[in-house]
Order: sequence, then C-alpha cells, then structure tokens
Amino acid sequence: MPALPSLKELIDSAHVVSLPMRVKFRGIMERETLILRGPLGWGEFCPFPEYDDDESSRWLAAALEAGWIGFPTPLRDSIPVNATVPAVPAERVPEILARFGRVDAVKIKVAERGQSLGDDLGRVRAVREALPEAAIRVDANGGWDVGQAAEALGKLSALGLEYAEQPVPTIEGLAEVRRRLSDAGTPVLIAADESVRKEEDPLRVARAGAADLIVVKVAPLGGVRRALEIVEQAGLPAVVSSALDTSVGIRAGLALAAALPTLPYACGLGTVSLFTSDITLDPLVADDGAIHVREAVADPGLLEQYAASAERREWWLERLGRVYAVLAGNKHPLFTVS
Repeated sequence: MPALPSLKELIDSAHVVSLPMRVKFRGIMERETLILRGPLGWGEFCPFPEYDDDESSRWLAAALEAGWIGFPTPLRDSIPVNATVPAVPAERVPEILARFGRVDAVKIKVAERGQSLGDDLGRVRAVREALPEAAIRVDANGGWDVGQAAEALGKLSALGLEYAEQPVPTIEGLAEVRRRLSDAGTPVLIAADESVRKEEDPLRVARAGAADLIVVKVAPLGGVRRALEIVEQAGLPAVVSSALDTSVGIRAGLALAAALPTLPYACGLGTVSLFTSDITLDPLVADDGAIHVREAVADPGLLEQYAASAERREWWLERLGRVYAVLAGNKHPLFTVS
C-alpha cells in the first residue's frame, strides 16, 4: 500500500484551470477544476464549490488514485457513451446533438428550475424527432416531487424512455415513484444518482428497492475501486457517468466502465463536448458513439491558456489543504498515512 503523498507534493503539482462551456450546465458557464500530476498519471479534483470538505474528500481520494495508484485492469477498450442535452429550448437541440456525432443514446436534462413540463416535453420530443431510434433517458436531478414525477414520466413515456434518473430527491420518494409508475402501467425504469453518491450509505437505495439501476460517478464515490465495490454490493445494473470533468476526470470514468463485469447501458462520459476547449490535445470525446480507452495527458500550453486567476487559484489551494486534512484523518484504505 503506497504512502499518502504529502500536501506539498500535491500543491507543487497542482494546476487550477477555468474552462468555458458552450451552454449553461448546472447554472454555470465556466467549470473550474484543479489538476494534479502524480507519478502514474494525472488526477482531477473538482468538487462543486458548494460541497463541504468531508464530501469533497472523496473527490480528492479519486484524484490521488488516478495519479498515484493507477486503475484496475480493464475488461474492454471501447466504452459506449450517450450525448447530453442540457435544459436548452427545443429549437437548440439539433445544434447540441451535432457536437456529439453519431450516438445511440441521449441523456436529457429535465425539471430545470424556472421551466415547465411543457419545456421538458418539447426538448425530449425534439431529440426523439432528430434520433428516432436512440435510447433516451431523462435526468431530473431530484427536481420533482412524487406527484410531479409521476405526472411528468407518464407523459414523457409516450416518447419512449429508457429510464428516468433521480426524478425525486429522496430514496423513499424514488420507491414511491416506482410504485406509482408500476400501478399505472408506465414502462419507465428508475435510476438513482444523488441517492447513491450523496448518501452516507450508498447501498441504502438498493436495499429499499428504490431503483432499477444505479448511476455511479468515480469522483463522488471516492475512486474507481470504491465504485466497483458499490456496484458489486448493490447488485443492480450500473451506468457510469461524469461530474462535468475534463478529459482527466473522464479517463477515470472510462477506467470504471472498462473494469465493470457487465456494461448494459451507454455511459454518461461524453460531457467534454460541452466545453469549448479541454486541457489535453487528444480530448476524450466520442467517435462513432464510443470513446476508446486511453490516457489523458494535460498539455502545458492549455493549462497555461486556461489558468484560473491568482485569486481563484489561491481559493482552490486553500480548499485542497482543508480537504487533504480530512482525507488524511479518515485513513483512506488505499494509502498509508505516516
């Protein structure tokens, strides 16, 4: 078991960048992230600003696994991915889809604050018209209550849904939505995302019978190996997704998808296409509906071009120090702490 790298080693290797986005996603138009270079590769530390230090410590653990431990042996070298359509007006859907090339699956954001069910229906209908044969999944990020979710999914199901991701915030709510859909004969599977990655017990959703499948993201779960354990213990099909990462973070998602025993669904790892640029000269974007598993090497010129301001760099380094202290205190199972 390797020793936990020192905080000084992390700071010395750190690059803080701010990447412009093509469209607003999660309410932001620029994505800030801290990139670390370890002896075995690059890692990414990018918890969203509102996440506390304890939750963020899992994101740091994932970055350290990537750069200082490496990834498990892959079982496949090509990962199918979905396109991602943010909560844009329906008329912008063709423009968004064009950036992904040929795809067989599309994830569509719904339940955006300030928008209506009519907006969601229009957006999903536009995707279905553009891609009649594609698998369509919608992601509400817990934006509905149980009644709203049952109504919305009842109407959206007419357009053909593969599954609905986190329609309501709570595990109990997910179980109730599943029951109502079943009683109504609505053929929509329920996927749990936040109810896995933001819960103290990520397996509670499986024990509660609250989902048909789970969405797993490397950084929020603490690394590829920890995510593999959760999928095995949950006993549910898994979809690997990203947390709006650069190609460095996507590389970790590919490692997880490549190591899963089965991969029944296209993965949500195509989000680099939402940025106007990346930090590598060989971005991990889809080609013919899939991403070939390969390393992501940050380019010095791009790191410099998109470097965050001195003030934001200082903010991230201070955060890194606090989160490192939490991680060291928690005695991470992949590292020894001196």
